[in-house]
Amino acid sequence: MGARSLLARGLGRLTAAGLRLAGRSASQLPGRVALAVDPHAIASLTPKLAHGSLVVCGTNGKTTTNNVLASAIEAGGARVLCNRVGANMAPGVAAALLPGGSADWAVMEADELSTINILPELRPRYLLLLNLFRDQLDRAGEIDRVQDVIVSALAASPETTLVACGDDPLVMGVAARARKAGTRVLTFGIGEDLHLPADRVPEARFCQVCGAELAYDYRAYAQLGAFRCPNGDFCRPGLNWQATGVEVGRTGVSFTVAGDGLEEPVRLSASFGGVYMVYNLLAAFVGAHLAGVDAVTFQRALDGYHPENGRLQHFRVDGREVVLNLAKNPTGFNQNISLMLADDRKKAAFFVINDNYNDGKDISWIWDVDFERLAVGAPCRDGVVEAGDLAVVAGGHRAEDVRVRMKYASLEAPVAHTVREALDAVADLPKDRPLYVLTNYSALWPAKAELEGMGERL
Repeated sequence: MGARSLLARGLGRLTAAGLRLAGRSASQLPGRVALAVDPHAIASLTPKLAHGSLVVCGTNGKTTTNNVLASAIEAGGARVLCNRVGANMAPGVAAALLPGGSADWAVMEADELSTINILPELRPRYLLLLNLFRDQLDRAGEIDRVQDVIVSALAASPETTLVACGDDPLVMGVAARARKAGTRVLTFGIGEDLHLPADRVPEARFCQVCGAELAYDYRAYAQLGAFRCPNGDFCRPGLNWQATGVEVGRTGVSFTVAGDGLEEPVRLSASFGGVYMVYNLLAAFVGAHLAGVDAVTFQRALDGYHPENGRLQHFRVDGREVVLNLAKNPTGFNQNISLMLADDRKKAAFFVINDNYNDGKDISWIWDVDFERLAVGAPCRDGVVEAGDLAVVAGGHRAEDVRVRMKYASLEAPVAHTVREALDAVADLPKDRPLYVLTNYSALWPAKAELEGMGERL
């Protein structure tokens, strides 16, 4: 190891120690310092990993998938370095690699556009690619640009095996190009029709090869499902691992996994839900399996896993259940709406949209969210859903834009600036009606901190 690498490691660790003493987060700045001294600090830190690394990437669900995967590998007795708080660009990865003299595995979440800076340096054994959706268009651009970046990142890390969601045509577009360039590709997905209604605005309609409109035998959500091109040049592949017997409800999910390396099918369950969570947990299981974790250990890790990062966290405030989750793009919001509708209780919702840099300044995507589903079947008066049956509150920097969007969905939405104000706005509702708080990026941590200060975790 050269003098520059040693200096980068020393200054990075010193920065981390100082931040901890000051009670501040050390998730990124130590990595920024290390990379400023040595642009190849990530590569210089990889020899400390006895078995290598796994990287989790995708538009939605990567933080939860990454953390479940890390917990499962740790439950198997391994030492793991992980960027658990979602610092998923190169500085966050570098910061997560700094502690300790050695580890067995690194499990790292990676921002899609940052894969080009992370994969060539980290050289992971596996890249788990969950899904691709439109997100932060003013920063990321259209999906084809994101695909190009990931394909280039894989080409620069030829040792990496791509573990791809076979149900997503956009992910399989990446896989097809990567395979041609020599990347090994494995796939996972849901192997049955869940008989769910198709999303009103799917993300991908056209073949990645010829541009013809795709046909589907069935969809799980958004564009994920059993897709095929009518011209026969592009379709969902045979899956290396598939989930069947899927059960999704308000209290959680369960499903059976069968596939490569499994002597018999494995039944898994978790106490947090949504169809999208089936994909997240399936991907985490596959990653853990590839890292040598058995199914019993993985289930034990799931049983002990409690979200701590604002994703699907439950609180009780003033006798009312409050459910906090991230929703940062049309698909994420639509899946959260599905999760809310799976809850057969009457409920209230607080939608918080900011437009800071990490959120994306362009929020026109809210018009692609199917908020109209919340009003279906609810009694109306003068074209507006009665608040006694469905209470909706708007918040965030763009609260007025949210109010307008709600108006076109026949929903009346007063404005609240905090979760406390949102709770006050629905205070007249019976306490057995939960409040769902759905926020985009920069609003998540303030909402989480406020809820932790007001109530108790469930």
